[in-house]
Amino acid sequence: MVTKKELLSEFQKSASKHWKFQLFEDEGFTRKVCASCRKGFWSLTDRDKCPDPGCGEEYGFLGKPLTKKSWDYIETWKLFEKFFTKHDHASIKRYPVVARWRDDLFFNIASIVDFQRFDNGVMSFDYPANPLIVPQMCLRFADIQNVGITGRHHTCFMMPGQHAFNPPKEGYWKDECIQLNFDFLTKEMGIPKRELVYVEDLWTMPDFSALGPYIETFSRGLELVNSGFMNFGYVNNSIKELPMKAVDVGWGLERLVWFSNGTPTGYEAVFGSVLDKVKKACSIEYDKELFLRYSRIAGSLNLDEVPDIMKARENVAKKLNVPVDVLEKKIAPLEAIYAICDHSRTLSFAISDGALPSNVGGGYNLRVILRRALGFIEKFKWDLKLEDIAVWHGEYLKKLFPELKENSDNITKILQVEEKRYKQSIERSKKIIESFATRKIKEEDLVKLYDSEGITPEQLAIEVPPDFYQKVTERHMGHKVEEKKFPFDVSKLSATKILYYDKPEIFEFKAGVVKTFDSFVILDQTAFYPTSGGQMHDTGYLNDARVVDVFKIGNVIIHKVEGKVGAKVSAKVDKERRDKLRRHHDAIHIINGVVKKVIGSWCHQYGAEKDVDKARIDITHYEALTDKQMEEIEDAANKVVQKNLKITKIVTSRSSAEKKYGFDIYAGGYVPSKDVRIVTISGHDTEACGGTHDDSTGDAGPILIIKTKRIADGLVRIEIKAGDVALGYLREKEKLLKEVAEKLKVKEDNVPDAVEKLFETWKRKKKAIKK
Repeated sequence: MVTKKELLSEFQKSASKHWKFQLFEDEGFTRKVCASCRKGFWSLTDRDKCPDPGCGEEYGFLGKPLTKKSWDYIETWKLFEKFFTKHDHASIKRYPVVARWRDDLFFNIASIVDFQRFDNGVMSFDYPANPLIVPQMCLRFADIQNVGITGRHHTCFMMPGQHAFNPPKEGYWKDECIQLNFDFLTKEMGIPKRELVYVEDLWTMPDFSALGPYIETFSRGLELVNSGFMNFGYVNNSIKELPMKAVDVGWGLERLVWFSNGTPTGYEAVFGSVLDKVKKACSIEYDKELFLRYSRIAGSLNLDEVPDIMKARENVAKKLNVPVDVLEKKIAPLEAIYAICDHSRTLSFAISDGALPSNVGGGYNLRVILRRALGFIEKFKWDLKLEDIAVWHGEYLKKLFPELKENSDNITKILQVEEKRYKQSIERSKKIIESFATRKIKEEDLVKLYDSEGITPEQLAIEVPPDFYQKVTERHMGHKVEEKKFPFDVSKLSATKILYYDKPEIFEFKAGVVKTFDSFVILDQTAFYPTSGGQMHDTGYLNDARVVDVFKIGNVIIHKVEGKVGAKVSAKVDKERRDKLRRHHDAIHIINGVVKKVIGSWCHQYGAEKDVDKARIDITHYEALTDKQMEEIEDAANKVVQKNLKITKIVTSRSSAEKKYGFDIYAGGYVPSKDVRIVTISGHDTEACGGTHDDSTGDAGPILIIKTKRIADGLVRIEIKAGDVALGYLREKEKLLKEVAEKLKVKEDNVPDAVEKLFETWKRKKKAIKK
């Protein structure tokens, strides 16, 4: 398998073709090869190394910014927005940090993710304007151990995305892009052009299906922006040009703010008044002169690149001519509050956009940083609460992201619950922590301790291993679903004509047999619904052969049968089974809309199943449901039934649906198709759904909640019965109640009291027997 390094090497054989822009020729930039890392770079000076901190470059802008003035966080975005809208870019609102439109990501990791869509494995772009800019907040968890230390690492950061698509028909390409970016840096920000250095690199998709050259723009040791040009793919062991092109420029707003202020770290410039309040609350002693000197070389403390942080700290102390214990005492508390400010902001955006800290999926990563932040507070014995810092973030960012302040009550409530749990875990873990006080802990034991007990290295008062947080989070960043594999090749077969949408009243039909595989049959058309979206399949007959399973591969529907079929079939779908499945599916949509109103906006569907005898929905929620909440949900659901609300089903383009309804339409998962089927319960719930539904809610009732349970930390399962299944369940309960009343010789209304009396008698007799 080819590597990115090998592909980059191949591109660098034709460096001028890929990285020599018109700007370089006009301004006199010349190409050199770094004497340290061997990467190509372009500069106006005679330097022999690239400006990456890993190649020895120190932060030369600290204490002496090069820009014409300093801007705060909001001002920097406004400056950026004004420049690019003046140059015909549309400015659009940010997309959520929770990437519900992607089934391979939990969180939005880059602005280009906003527009990437995958249709059966093939990438395409859905964009609302061209060219455009977007103030995209992104979450990444690979560098947790660096946050607070290097001055530039964040788990939550704004990537002001600058994107253009499909040149030359629209948008623009390399030369115009690099010229625009150069003009912004030199004319708007006032950075002297001799202070800019461009470093060659390569952008790739993980599978190399799409890739292209990108160039990183540095000044005084800090990367300010990287400009990517996607127009290649690695296909059949060779690099091929793609029919589509896209400009993917990822600016770093945090870095632009830092660069214009020249503060010892980016955190002072980025977090503004929030950091001031945290420092005051913690009574932090701040030796600005020492910290400025320290920060100039802090880039060498990348924990993912430095195997021994203490040794690196000793080397820094030696350079500063300061005892290492003095340096540690003065630096460590500052690094801790920087991390706390970062982590609390990440949690604010994630919770505001509907995510929860938990032990499942992406929630795991949120809990990692939450407990790391609480661990710092515990370690330094600070009187500090994360929910207060979250409120401060909301106030500071309200002009740009008012949703943080609007959702502050939810954010506060969830952080309080998590803090309470953390304190309880601390109490439970004290003996475990004490048992490790006198012995060396292996890294794998640390990972196990975190996973099983929530104990962080900070709580154990030991140095964090270089890749500890990367190891505990990397498994929770990727695919949320695994594609089911089937031993059939249907790639050359025509799509099966579907009858259950356009003609839902048809339960008997005739069809031709296209292909058979052992006991599996493919028809040219079918009214049999395949297992999909959590709804179980239909059953019935193809001639005399019983249909026991139905599933879909791509656009082909496959029937599993017991018996033989001929070249043509007379098919019959089990209507009674379909009706039960349909009612249960309607009921799950009703419940999904209700829980947000009754419990909270953070309740999102994590999974669902609609079977004949019952249905279930798994929702994101931080605690088990109370009896009162169950009653409220059930009552509200049955009111929706009684209102007999209209249920509409339309097929529309994915981009139109996302624009009109938002990304909550993917409650049942992302739909890998350019067109989506939208099911709307009028004024109540809207989802992208391929299931069978009635035309109104009246036939779904009654809806009964038969059980709820907490199936994982952060997940609650609600099991229901609906329609005639619910009525049958009630009749069985009534029958049972009658039998119990007869045995206890009481009226049915008095059964609860009689049972309680019987139980008390049993307890007394049990005590007597034991005695």
